[in-house]
Amino acid sequence: MNNPDDLKHILKFLNKNHVLALCAAADGDMWSANCFYVTDSESLSLYFMTEMKTLHGMLMAKSPQVVGTIAPHPKTIALIQGIQFRAEATLLSGEEEGRARHLYCTHFPVAVAMKAPVWRLKLNYIKMTDNTLGFGKKLLWDRGMSDIHP
Repeated sequence: MNNPDDLKHILKFLNKNHVLALCAAADGDMWSANCFYVTDSESLSLYFMTEMKTLHGMLMAKSPQVVGTIAPHPKTIALIQGIQFRAEATLLSGEEEGRARHLYCTHFPVAVAMKAPVWRLKLNYIKMTDNTLGFGKKLLWDRGMSDIHP
C-alpha cells in the first residue's frame, strides 16, 4: 500500500523541479535525453515536448516503456534529493494534447512558439531518495498499489 504522505512529498518535489533525464530503448538501441517537464498531479504524469525525429522520440514511439531520473544538484550530501522512475511514454493528441500543451506553455511561456509534439510520461513506479528526511531515506510509490489509475 502506498503511503499518502510519501506521495504528497514526492509531488511537492516533482512540482518544484522542471528537468528530467529519461532513457528510451527499442530494437537493441537506447538513448538518454534531458527534457523540461511539468507535473500533472492528478494523473501522476509528466508532460514534455520533443520532436519525433529525435532519437529518444523515435525509440519511445517504438517502445513506450522508459526510465528516468530527476535530480537537482545540492552542495552537500545532506541535501541530496532525487527521483528514479519507470513510466509509459505516450504521444498526445486531441483534447488531451491541448490541455497538456496549455499546462506546459503556462510554465514555460517560450514554448508557445514551439510546434514540437507533447508527450505524457505516465509514472508507474517512483523511488525517491531524500537525505533531508534522514540519510538514505527512501520514499516509494507504485501505480499498481495505488487508488490512482487514470
